[in-house]
Amino acid sequence: MPNTASATKALRQSKRRKIINNRIRTAYRTAVKKMRLEPTLENMKAAASTLDKAAKRGVIKQGKADRLKSRLSILIGKSK
Repeated sequence: MPNTASATKALRQSKRRKIINNRIRTAYRTAVKKMRLEPTLENMKAAASTLDKAAKRGVIKQGKADRLKSRLSILIGKSK
């Protein structure tokens, strides 16, 4: 239970950020899973876009986004 007004506000902001971050995290995980199941160019573009957005928002680090995009792009080469 927050004791000060600023702590109450911080709690509200934290809850709001958690909801937004979970939504973004779910979106990029879903896009990555979809790409792994069906490696197509369209799925790769969607996955890369959601990974970049997640990195931009700070949900994941830029290095993780780059690493996942690299690994997913390898799947396109294998599927051809």
